Amino acid sequence: MESDYITPEAAGTLAGLLRERLRRTPDKAAYRHFEVASKTWADTTWRDMATEVGRWQQALLKEDLAPGDRVAVMLRNSREWVLIDQAALGLGLVVVPLYVNDRPGSVAYIVEHAEVKLLVVEGRRQWRELQRASNGLDGITRIVTVSRLEPDDRPEDPRLTSLSNWLFGLEGPLQALDGETDELATIVYTSGTTGRPKGVMLSHRNVLANAHASARCGEFGNTEVFLSFLPLSHTLERTAGYYLAMMIGGLTAFSRGIPQLAEDLRTVRPTILISVPRVYETLYARIMARVEQESPLRRGLFELARAIGWRRFERRHGRGSWSPSLMLWPVLERLVADPIRKGLGGRLSFAISGGAALPSEVARLFLSLGLPIYQGYGLTEASPTVTVNRIDDTKPDSIGLPLPGVEVRIGEHDEILTRSVHVMLGYWDNPAATAEAIDAEGWLHTGDQGRVDADGHYFIIGRLKEIIGLSSGEKMPPADMELAISIDSLFDHVMVFGEGKPYLVAVAVLDRRQWTTLARDLALDPEDPAALADRVAEKAALARISARLTDFPGYAQIRRAHLTTEPWTIDEGLLTPTLKPRRQQIQRRFAAQIEALYEPGPRRTSVV
Repeated sequence: MESDYITPEAAGTLAGLLRERLRRTPDKAAYRHFEVASKTWADTTWRDMATEVGRWQQALLKEDLAPGDRVAVMLRNSREWVLIDQAALGLGLVVVPLYVNDRPGSVAYIVEHAEVKLLVVEGRRQWRELQRASNGLDGITRIVTVSRLEPDDRPEDPRLTSLSNWLFGLEGPLQALDGETDELATIVYTSGTTGRPKGVMLSHRNVLANAHASARCGEFGNTEVFLSFLPLSHTLERTAGYYLAMMIGGLTAFSRGIPQLAEDLRTVRPTILISVPRVYETLYARIMARVEQESPLRRGLFELARAIGWRRFERRHGRGSWSPSLMLWPVLERLVADPIRKGLGGRLSFAISGGAALPSEVARLFLSLGLPIYQGYGLTEASPTVTVNRIDDTKPDSIGLPLPGVEVRIGEHDEILTRSVHVMLGYWDNPAATAEAIDAEGWLHTGDQGRVDADGHYFIIGRLKEIIGLSSGEKMPPADMELAISIDSLFDHVMVFGEGKPYLVAVAVLDRRQWTTLARDLALDPEDPAALADRVAEKAALARISARLTDFPGYAQIRRAHLTTEPWTIDEGLLTPTLKPRRQQIQRRFAAQIEALYEPGPRRTSVV
């Protein structure tokens, strides 16, 4: 593949990155989006994007904003997200990304805390929700809605305008002020599972260096096609799926969302996919569910392909010897692996999983079938990637090797520490939290516990502040157990509790379709809420849970479980915008049900 990397030095700033890409490949397709009206996919060139950025910059200049002022973006992945980001960065403004599915109260807090001056939203409904969750957000001087406002549809807020009105009649050249690479570029608020979110301050150098180091971990060219699925407000997608794509000159297609993801994969046929483990777990569950419905012969072929495919993978990495069974792979690949790969577009050469631990069983399946999925590790405070597995050096249960130029070591209490030019400037308006996160020697304290093997691969073993101590004195990280249990397609979400108690319990959200099948097998009515509290159903769920925990110590077993089919949502505050369960909020929400699991005698029926 042709390589045309833009180095951080050549770009200078994130706005300079677009300017340099325009100079090199002006007429190459940059972005692909789905046109709802014509029901077709359309491409936009770098030259077209630069022209549009120039228009947006003219509109920003009319708003009397000064370099350093904050502009917030609350949009789904789209060309408009990129346009406002590049327009603002080119004028020295600071971009604050917001999740469209975040709770209004959380968004209002971020907008107020960052002292945002201009806000871009999908539509007026978002703005109304923010107003109801705040005191009016008086610090904002302009709200731009991407959806159209009709001429006779007078906005109730004079600050509100449609994008078409905001841009009407404007045009101008692309601007990229010659700012310093160490200047603040963006404030990204972490969606922590506890407490108020903190604003991570990232400079142009932080993000450019991380994107460039990530690009050096594989062989990428300007023929790459990215499917942009993970929200651009997530730093992994923004750095690796947006800036890195611009850096190498690849094409980015914007997925239409979860409901259309499977179709988008088959239509766009991406070569690179970046996502969180939950998406890959869902794909894994769908594959396994289909296999279970096949004939015994087809199931046998699948298991044989998985076994021989894994042997083939291990041999390629120098961890296995040749076997005559490998000669069966061409046939098994055609019968088993190829149809599955075609369902994902058939061209994936690099699938990245980050944001949380990827179950090794999921990774092993994809790798066995020739689907190159590589687990990495990072955090917003590191721009974000710290480690990642490589094409020629992969251990599925590890988080990989450090990026070029990144230092990683194991500190006190097995905490993972990292140091590099990727580490944030600090937390916005929170010097105390900054001092706690970055020590005097520049090491970022991640809060994650890990280990490193003889080959330099790092492994996550827990969280410093997420350790359950039973009353018997035994301790264990619940996240590891939850990860193991989540492999079973019966469970959409699960959370383990037991601090100070004699044994562990779980609150589990069951997949509705899987629950229907299980309930009927148990002669229970799946539509009857009381069935979820039936002791027979609980025992069946516990058996499935125990099957996933065979590698854990004897005391790390779940004795009781509260079952529900009601999904945990962001609106309820039970999930972060990145779909991570909020432990404290879930514990408060199910406090009565958890306590009931420790009561002696028959369990009382309690259904949510």
